[in-house]
Parts: sequence; C-alpha cells; structure tokens
Amino acid sequence: MSESSQRARDVRDPRPPLVGRHLALVFAATFTSLAGVFLLLSVVPMYAVSGGAGRAGAGVATGSLMLTTVLAELALPRLLIRFGYVPVLAAGLLLLGLPPLALIASSDMTTIIVVSLVRGVGFGVAVVVPNALVAALAPAARRGEALGLFGLTAGLPTMLALPLGVWLAGEVGYPPVFIAASVVSLAALAALPGLPRHLASTSERRTFGIVAGLRSPGLVRPAVAFATTAMAAGVLITFLPEAVPAGGVAAAALFVQPAATTLTRWQAGRAGDRHGAARLLAPAVTLSAAGIALLVLVPHPAAVFASMVLFGAGFGVTQNASLALMYERAPASGYGTVSALWNIGYDGGMGVGGVAFGVAAAHTGYPAAFAATAAVIFLTVPLAFRRRAP
Repeated sequence: MSESSQRARDVRDPRPPLVGRHLALVFAATFTSLAGVFLLLSVVPMYAVSGGAGRAGAGVATGSLMLTTVLAELALPRLLIRFGYVPVLAAGLLLLGLPPLALIASSDMTTIIVVSLVRGVGFGVAVVVPNALVAALAPAARRGEALGLFGLTAGLPTMLALPLGVWLAGEVGYPPVFIAASVVSLAALAALPGLPRHLASTSERRTFGIVAGLRSPGLVRPAVAFATTAMAAGVLITFLPEAVPAGGVAAAALFVQPAATTLTRWQAGRAGDRHGAARLLAPAVTLSAAGIALLVLVPHPAAVFASMVLFGAGFGVTQNASLALMYERAPASGYGTVSALWNIGYDGGMGVGGVAFGVAAAHTGYPAAFAATAAVIFLTVPLAFRRRAP
C-alpha cells in the first residue's frame, strides 16, 4: 500500500485498531474455557440422575456450581488487585479444568457436589477476568465494540457446546465428555503467557472494590436495570417449553432468542462507541420489556416468535450498553469490580427470576406471570436513563 493511500485510509477510519494480539488471546481463552463449562452444564445433572440421585440431585449439582460462582465473583475484585489478572485467571482455569476428571471414577453425589463447588469458583473466574481484561486492553474509543466481540466469543460456546455435550454423552458415554471438557478448559492456559503481566487497572494504588461499587449510583443503576432483563432470560430458559406446549415452537423460539441477543450485543458495541452507550440503555430495556409483554398471548406461535426477536434484541443491546456504561463510570482499578457486579446481576437475576416466576405462575397462570415480569422490567427503565456520571 502506498503512503498516500495509507494516509487516505487513516483519514477515512481514524479509530485505533480493535483486535490486536492481546485481545485475540483473551478471546481464544474465553471461548475455550467457556466451551469446557457448557459441555458439562447439562451433562453433570444428567450424570447425577443416572447415578440414582434423581431430579433433586440434578438441581443440587447445578445449584452448587452457581453458588460458588457468585461467591467467587464477589471475591474477585480484591484478588485481581492483589495478584493481577493473569495469575488469577490461571488458577481459575485449573479449578475449572482438573475437577471433571474426578467424575470418571465416581458418580457418587458427594463427588459430584464437590466437583461442582470447585468448578463454580473456576467458572466465576472465567466470566469475570476475561471481561475485565477486554476493558483494560481495548482502545477506549472502541471499548463498546470490543465488548460486543467479547459477547460473541462468550455466546458461541452456549450455542455450540451445550447441545454437543448432551449429544456426546448419549453417543459415547460420560467419561469421554468429562475428558473433553477438561482438555478444552485447560487449553486456555496456552493463551496466558502472551498476555501482559502489568496493566493500569492492577497497578493503581487506589482500589475500587465491591463495597465501593455498590455505593456508586452510576454503577448500581445500570446493573439493576440489566439484572431485570437477565431475570426474564432465566424465566424463558426455564418455563417457555412448558408455556408453549408445541415442542417444535418452543425449541425454535429458544434458538431465535439467543441468536438475536448475540447478534445485537455485537452490533450495539459499534453504535455505543459512536453515539454513547447511555443513549442505548433505556430504549433497550424498554424493548426487552415489550418483548416479554407479548408473551401474554402464549401459546400463539406468532406472538412467541415476535417476543423472542424483540426481547432477544433488547437483551443483547442491554448487555453491551450496561457493561460499557459501567466501565465508563469506573476507574481502571475498578474494572474487576464492574465485571463482577455485572456478572452477579446476570447470574443472580436469572436465578431469582426462575424462582419468582415459578411461584407467580403457580397462582396466576403463565400469561399473567409474563405480564408481571414485563412490568418489573418497565419499572427499571428510569434507572437506565442518562444521568451525569459521578
């Protein structure tokens, strides 16, 4: 390329390059580690049932995983400041990748619970640390777009590895799936030597932990607004197959929603970098609520698919805009805290949503329970409006 043509290209696109070597390594580590998580997310509960633990045992296995995931997310901001991103991520990958090998020897419920508890800590690390690394490594002018690509990288394992694990368990048995999940998770360690050891977010003396984050309205407001949409996502995963008796419609709808979410989360990053993430958040939360409100018409197929498109799009934009906005409002030393708060909102929202919706639906039926869910999301729209950052 000639010097003049290079200058012309720079004038047309003055933004800094987006994906350099470091971000590419973070994306690779994210994909492989989360692929290891989702290969086993449904398989371990199946393994518990096959060992005689029943449905209760399956629920305990998943609950144990999510319990230590949230506890790890609470502890990670301080650990990241003290030890740095790369050592903490290395420890988390080991906790995620090694325990599944113990399941080869035993399907005893005690073994399953212990393995799930340990892997939950690794899971918390695998979702918080790469997220914060992206914020620390991406050019500030293109952070939203980088977070959108991160969302795509993190979303693909859900769509690919989750059904693959179930299929492999039925075709070749459980031990090969446990080995595959272990190998895939540990493969992420290969990316770590190429990551920088010292980042601005861990070199600052002033720390910004969970307590400081919870005291910051500029972080709590978008986090709560996002958590309500995550609550609705948990409701859909858990209850849509029961609310829509036609199995084919429910399965297709549950593919449309995450596909729309993944695509819009990616594209929202570019729009947020150009126009500001704060401008996107309130419309995205409103769109999410409108999508859920359409489910008062269940089980009508047209309403269900329209709902999945609207909610999926709103949820994807909400994910990106809320996270980008929180990073804008936090110091570099608080990137780990932002990632932890956001992921706690995600995991906690999905868990609380499933429980609360189940109680409501048992008393009112599905249409009224979906209407109540939409109303809760609508109530948080004011939290998403632009406010001056503290």
